[in-house]
Amino acid sequence: MGPEAERSTAAARRGELDALRALVVLGLVFFHAALVFSPDDDFYVKNAQTTGAVTVLAGFGVVWAMPMLFLVAGLGAWHSIRRRGRAGFARERLLRLGVPLVFATLALNPLPQWLRQRAADPGYHESYWHFWPRFLTVHPDPDDFPFVLSGRYFETGHLWFVVLLLAFCLLLAPVAAAVQDGGEHAGSAVTRWPVLLLLPALPLALLNALAGMEEDYAGWNRWAYLVFFLCGYAWAGDERIRAVIRRLAVPVGVLGLVLFAGTAPGFLAEGDPFTARSGFAMFTRALFGVAGWCLVVAILGLLDRPREPREGRQAADGSKPVWGYLTVAALPLYVLHQPVVVAFAYAVVGWSVPSAVKYAGIVAGSLAVILAVYECAVRRMRVTRFLFGMRAKPTPSGTESSWV
Repeated sequence: MGPEAERSTAAARRGELDALRALVVLGLVFFHAALVFSPDDDFYVKNAQTTGAVTVLAGFGVVWAMPMLFLVAGLGAWHSIRRRGRAGFARERLLRLGVPLVFATLALNPLPQWLRQRAADPGYHESYWHFWPRFLTVHPDPDDFPFVLSGRYFETGHLWFVVLLLAFCLLLAPVAAAVQDGGEHAGSAVTRWPVLLLLPALPLALLNALAGMEEDYAGWNRWAYLVFFLCGYAWAGDERIRAVIRRLAVPVGVLGLVLFAGTAPGFLAEGDPFTARSGFAMFTRALFGVAGWCLVVAILGLLDRPREPREGRQAADGSKPVWGYLTVAALPLYVLHQPVVVAFAYAVVGWSVPSAVKYAGIVAGSLAVILAVYECAVRRMRVTRFLFGMRAKPTPSGTESSWV
């Protein structure tokens, strides 16, 4: 069987990865709510009492969760280019990522920044409508590509993911064929020498070590995410690489856990391990990059297991209806989640109750509002579907993701 045939046998969408992406997006509600109680993060609203335990737990999520989203997005880009061609792919991404990016920047992102001002200064009484134009007072900043706008109060906030994903898609389109050819050669090489599965860890380690890690982008260097995205695209549908990943998932996962544990001394040391130029700090960042790759590969392999059909109602493609629902909702839920979490945190941190109760209140309230807004105000109307990057009508299977 030739390479093209082997790739075609795996061309069907992988429902377990769509489900994982939906879970990661929902998990961001838990993650950002936890930052309210972290002593090390400059989140919009902070509780008076914080705990270092949040930093450790958040660190384990940071090392694999957002990289996984970019890798799965790369796999989705492969499916999209096969259906639409490169020009059609670029146009479709401009609509389905660019429109929600502009809309959310105008309509949602000012709220967390306004609440930050109110939380930091009890004497701050400027109305939201007076703050809104100040948030949108920006100037060009090409040196920070692809974040090309800057301002005193302006920020992309949690939409940094959408900015990077759109930039990566547009960068991929003209070179997609070359990247796919590289993936073909990689599949052959990894089949002969499985250790090459770890080769992408090298540029990840170098980027983090030499260019530094960026706290604003979930701890990774922004260009490290491009490595995950391109690997997702180049290896999509290649059964040879999938087979190697399945076979090595457990040992690579153990290696990833050991390496992640090895970063603890560096991240707990004095100074700023994200940007410090000392040998110890750079080694810690490199170790983090390798650990992240290993954990992503391990999760891919552990999820890629044959499963016996289970009883119960399923969607037309064999997936459970709840996963089909959440898969389509992933981008709208992502766009909505952080302003809602910050609003609940602002209301809850003043309660005279234990921190655990506050955390539960922020998470439960945020999830309820996000899902309700999506169901009642986004999903059911054509204009809001467009503004949040969804298709005008659901696909026949009801499971096509809003960013693939």
